[in-house]
Amino acid sequence: MTRRLWATVDRFPLARRFTIARGSKTEAVVVTCRIEDGTAEGRGECVPYARYGESVESVLAAIESVREAIEAGADRDRLQTLLPAGAARNAVDCALWDLEAKQSGRRVAEMLGIDRPRAIDTAFTISLGTADEMHAAARAVSQRSVLKVKVGAPEGDADRMRAVRAAALQARLIIDANEGWRPETIRQEMLAAAAIGAFVVEQPLPAGRDEILARMPRPVPVCADESVHGADDLEALVGRYDYVNLKLDKTGGLTEGLRFLAEARRLGFGVMAGCMVGSSLAMAPAVLLAQDAELCDLDGPLLLSQDRPDGLAYEGSTVGAPSPALWG
Repeated sequence: MTRRLWATVDRFPLARRFTIARGSKTEAVVVTCRIEDGTAEGRGECVPYARYGESVESVLAAIESVREAIEAGADRDRLQTLLPAGAARNAVDCALWDLEAKQSGRRVAEMLGIDRPRAIDTAFTISLGTADEMHAAARAVSQRSVLKVKVGAPEGDADRMRAVRAAALQARLIIDANEGWRPETIRQEMLAAAAIGAFVVEQPLPAGRDEILARMPRPVPVCADESVHGADDLEALVGRYDYVNLKLDKTGGLTEGLRFLAEARRLGFGVMAGCMVGSSLAMAPAVLLAQDAELCDLDGPLLLSQDRPDGLAYEGSTVGAPSPALWG
């Protein structure tokens, strides 16, 4: 049957302002791709990210550029050659996975060899603010098992980390600097993270300026985020990083995400399954990848004032597998 492809823009107001080292936002702007063949419809969602040179307009244009090929029947393997890694390919790739699942009557989890997807502990993000603000935010969610703590301000990060730890004594802490630290201060910042018992420090230095990580003690394991996109980037990070953050908006979809996961394991990296700020539709395929990850940061829908219908089930600190009504 003839396929049809649509790409639309959806906006989700956030429950509260979300701030990281690069700036703040009050809504999640996502692009939703739908592919239908007259009997079934597959959906995928992506988040255009300015840090990687993307905009809503550029992502829509990229999806439009593959419309003819997708509507003519191009599959996921062909898609890898039609679009580069990034948000646009992610939305189309995940829509194709969803379409195939609905056409075949098999869940994507089954297609991946996952018999019964389990609920996963996910981090909850504490937005960057003053030490007092972050202490109050952490205290409000101190019962959660994992907190991601946004830092990376020009000064005061040690105070912020101590304030969060004082409010959440039992939680595992992921310290995420979003490239905000500098080579001349990295040793002091890392020691401050170690002093509060942080589990991992994520992307402390700007991508391309992280050589020092291979030459200094790392009292806390370090996770690459902005420094890694697809599987081909991983080998260059050996010796600098201990973990890598697998985000489908970076890899360009679940297809490349699976290759990324396999290559990370071959090279000996720990893996964090991460996300941009989006709805449950964006998180759904990542929940399946998180089945084989040491860390999970898929709290995007928890930051929204309202999620999509049939969204993921978040209970306490865990997130469950997607329902067929949502994806896969």
